[in-house]
Amino acid sequence: MSDKKVREVTRILRGWKADEAVQMLRFVPRKSARLVEKTLSSAIANAECQGIRKEALTIKAAITEQGVAFRRFIPASRGSAHPIRKRTSHIRIVLTDNLS
Repeated sequence: MSDKKVREVTRILRGWKADEAVQMLRFVPRKSARLVEKTLSSAIANAECQGIRKEALTIKAAITEQGVAFRRFIPASRGSAHPIRKRTSHIRIVLTDNLS
């Protein structure tokens, strides 16, 4: 999914408690919200493996960067072809266990 579409969702996450953000993302009617929710759940699970409680986690940063764009071609009139760029994105979520 393109980074513009994902960035609309990640922009609102900064400063939220991590478990509250997961619940909030379930009600956002965008496909990108499902991808961000999956990434956030993975970040929470990684923090729990390091011994940090889920309730203490806060989202410090949610960053979406442009990934590689796959180039495809679609047939067009008179034997020509038009390029299609399938854009991708990298989602990075930084969690912290203190409020500063």
